[in-house]
Amino acid sequence: MFMFSMGIGSLITKKLNDNYIQNFILVEILIAIFGGISGIILFTVFPFLRIFYELCMYSFIIIIGCLVGMEIPILTSLISKYRNTKNTIADVMSFDYLGALIGSVIFPLILLPTLGLMHTSFVIGLINSLVALTTLLIFRKHVRKFKLFLNLSILTTIALIIGNIFGGYLTKFAEKNLYFDQIIFSKQTEYQKVVFTASKNFKDHRLFIDGHIQFSSKDEYRYHEFLVHPAMSIKGNISNVLILGGGDGLPVREVIKYNNVKSIDLVDIDPTITNMGKNLPILKEMNNNSMNDDRVNIINEDAFIYLNQKGKKYDRVIIDLPDPHNEALSKLYSKEFYNIVKKRMNDGAILVTQSSSPFFVKRAFWSINKTLEHVFNNSTPYNISLPSFGIWGFNLVTFNNNIPENWIFEVKTRSINNTSMKKSLIFEKDLLKVKVPINTIFQPKLYDLYATDMSN
Repeated sequence: MFMFSMGIGSLITKKLNDNYIQNFILVEILIAIFGGISGIILFTVFPFLRIFYELCMYSFIIIIGCLVGMEIPILTSLISKYRNTKNTIADVMSFDYLGALIGSVIFPLILLPTLGLMHTSFVIGLINSLVALTTLLIFRKHVRKFKLFLNLSILTTIALIIGNIFGGYLTKFAEKNLYFDQIIFSKQTEYQKVVFTASKNFKDHRLFIDGHIQFSSKDEYRYHEFLVHPAMSIKGNISNVLILGGGDGLPVREVIKYNNVKSIDLVDIDPTITNMGKNLPILKEMNNNSMNDDRVNIINEDAFIYLNQKGKKYDRVIIDLPDPHNEALSKLYSKEFYNIVKKRMNDGAILVTQSSSPFFVKRAFWSINKTLEHVFNNSTPYNISLPSFGIWGFNLVTFNNNIPENWIFEVKTRSINNTSMKKSLIFEKDLLKVKVPINTIFQPKLYDLYATDMSN
């Protein structure tokens, strides 16, 4: 939509007069205004007027796209008055592509992790405003309405500077209305937006990553018991345990209940999450200070990169990664990923992974199941009910498909027992397996299935 809008913007320049410098300054001011306010407008609209959110979002995309599309024709027309057309186009396009490279690198690596979405929006708008103001002052003799444009440039620049100064307060206001509960921790990390909230009476704490809820303290024990204990309770060696994700320490809390566990390697890409699990008082209380257990070794690295190298093998692998709600996460549920996990598993090792909801994203759930079956020749699906999430599903991979007839849980639990585990293996009629493709890196079907299921 943005690229299409740029084409419309290029066509619009045909209708403009020949005062190219003035037109360029006006375009830069408008980009500064619409680009600068887009963040706060979208953050504000989403909690209060969600029905208009997509309309508002696409409106900004179209308007900013049209304005950006006007820049190159205006600059090319301006410079070609003094140089031949061939060299003009070459110079303008080369600077445009160079700027695109710099912008696409600076945004994810510097601006977003350092400033967050709101400040970044104001900063990029401010850059356009300063470009307009600088151009205006240098070419003042060529601008017919100099005072008007000067006042407009100065007002826009001042407004964006104020926006940057108070961006933190604006972000807190928007987040407060987005999450409703009291925000006690909020940080834009290098990888994701992390928010930890508490209800008014502090009886419910929730962790959100990129706006997606990860757990609620009211029922997280149900999720983590069914994630961990089916794999840990099956007979066999459990000395070395690998946990992928779960940097909040809640899966670790369940694993350290087993005295036979000698070491736990926890791989979570974001040090902010693992530091919260180790040091945030409320979260430390929830995970029983498990992240500071002597057996726990924290590794802040991409799970794919960590596993795709030589290293020790594991007796139990517990995968607690976020849902595949984008292409990057989808690769962590792929055939290739499970193959490299398999290489790091001992003979007789057992793997379990959270697999999203067989109700809300039914086809995505069964695609994960089918992908695991393709790699390991078996995968036992099971599901439970979570008040905060609805119906949730898991997949258990065992050596020779040795699922016990009766489940014996030798450690203390609040929810899971033999009866509830047997019940979880039963899928109701509307949750039964459907025909789905295997997910691979080269044919990433899972994200499409997930997105489509969520939109229905």
